[in-house]
Amino acid sequence: QVQVVESGGGLVQPGGSLRLSCAATSSIFSFYAMGWFRQPPGKQRELVAEITGDGVTNYQDFVKGRFTISRDNVKKMVYLQMNSLKPEDAAVYYCNTDPPLEWYWGQGTQVTVSS
Repeated sequence: QVQVVESGGGLVQPGGSLRLSCAATSSIFSFYAMGWFRQPPGKQRELVAEITGDGVTNYQDFVKGRFTISRDNVKKMVYLQMNSLKPEDAAVYYCNTDPPLEWYWGQGTQVTVSS
């Protein structure tokens, strides 16, 4: 199965920072808008941030000013820099095209925010 591979998750204290990475698998990666999504325990998966092929970004209100999405079209990588993390940010984080393709989901990376 062709998938993205997410990494960089882990345990961090409230107010801390973490940088997530996503390795894409597409010969035409640079043409696709990409997004980071997350799924908190017991809740639906939700969009967090998105970035066009040219680097134009958009963020959901609950992460504005705290998270930064970026991409490297040569390396076929997407990143999510997360600062000022809150307990509510704890979730499994995924990347995918935006809008997402059902067959393109990876395994995600776990982010835990706790003291």
